[in-house]
Amino acid sequence: MPAYRLHYFPESGNSYKLALMLTLCGERFEGVWTDFAGGVTRTAEWRKTVNEMGEIPVLEVDGVRKTQTAPILLALAEQYGRFGGETADEKFELLRWLFWDNHKLTGYMATYRFMRSFTQNGDPQVLKHFRRRLDDFLGILEQHLQHNAFAIGKKPTIADISMMAYLHYPSDEHGYEFAQSHPAIHAWLGRMAELPGWKSAYDLLPGKRMTNYAK
Repeated sequence: MPAYRLHYFPESGNSYKLALMLTLCGERFEGVWTDFAGGVTRTAEWRKTVNEMGEIPVLEVDGVRKTQTAPILLALAEQYGRFGGETADEKFELLRWLFWDNHKLTGYMATYRFMRSFTQNGDPQVLKHFRRRLDDFLGILEQHLQHNAFAIGKKPTIADISMMAYLHYPSDEHGYEFAQSHPAIHAWLGRMAELPGWKSAYDLLPGKRMTNYAK
């Protein structure tokens, strides 16, 4: 079986996506904690030796470094025959929600949560703009999940793993109480947490945590 090393930091929902996918597929990985808050990923040396894109996560597979969460999830789904689509229509729907998440939901939530909780003196106008956009995206997901157990129907896929990652973190980080504001999302997060082997990000990804200024 492949040997996996995951470069991560605990607050990274994108790191969590890969950690959770591997765990749900019954795989173990060696964790490599990365000092994202300290700026290591912005250094020329790190970008030269670890990831030229300057991003976390990085997944090493038998020593080969792979980056960008969505294509890695797609490759793992194909490799393990799990959490992918079975028919052409299902595969299309999976990609539709996966790309929407990367461009919209994760794209905005990751930035909003980081600015809101892990930086001091975030620009209130920028936070207001991001919150307004997130309210729209979460409304779209809420409506979809009122009629679907998971992203593409009755079974979870990597689209669900991708979309739920940033939403499952504590409410004092992202600022939403989904049980009250988005009950269908709250119920879906509960279904995801019932998957055999599921663990939260802070259980799967240990290491030094960043200061939460929103508390």
